[in-house]
Amino acid sequence: MPSQSIGKLLIIIGCACLLLGVLLYFGKFPGFLGKLPGDIRIERPNFSFYFPIGTSILVSVLLSLIFYILSRFK
Repeated sequence: MPSQSIGKLLIIIGCACLLLGVLLYFGKFPGFLGKLPGDIRIERPNFSFYFPIGTSILVSVLLSLIFYILSRFK
């Protein structure tokens, strides 16, 4: 892999991390994440359990799509 491709990849990853950091810092992260159908939430006195199956599937599909698109630009 030439150094130009590695540099391009690092810039893209850096921009994505910056965007995620800004969203998390200012609290404007999408509110629907973690509340999707398929997410398991059990709350009882002195006990809470959360397993985000639906959110995990959505994030996996989005990341797969992003990496597929990035691989097309080689």
